[in-house]
Amino acid sequence: MPALVDLAVGIAPIAGGLALGAAAGYLKGPDVRKTIKQDMELLDRMPPEEVERRAALQRSIDGRIDDLVATVNRYRPLRRAAASYRGGLRDILLFICAILFTVVWWSVDHHQSSWLPMFVVLVVISVWAASYAFSGLLRSLLTYRRMKD
Repeated sequence: MPALVDLAVGIAPIAGGLALGAAAGYLKGPDVRKTIKQDMELLDRMPPEEVERRAALQRSIDGRIDDLVATVNRYRPLRRAAASYRGGLRDILLFICAILFTVVWWSVDHHQSSWLPMFVVLVVISVWAASYAFSGLLRSLLTYRRMKD
């Protein structure tokens, strides 16, 4: 039973990292379009005699629409650049960092309960990063060869 507890304690940092990565994928900001739609429905339901409130709500809606349009226009070039990026240098750097961290982890005391699970994860990450790095490198070389011919 103590070995099972040691294994659970050893896997805890890995599980925490996986949970953090999963949570980061689901975090989203507020839905501005839905809020604007709800405010427009509220504006339609307000009685016409409440002129000041209707005008204030309309200004608020107009401001949010203007902010939304400005945000889309501001980040369009960034989205275009991000969509065209294929990640060659990033993948190579990730591979190098994974290898270096695996080498550093090798020098940690092997009798710690977390050593083996973490080492296995680091080897898997290194292999995964190597596959991306080498496929990107191969793709770059093939593109260069086509351009040269």
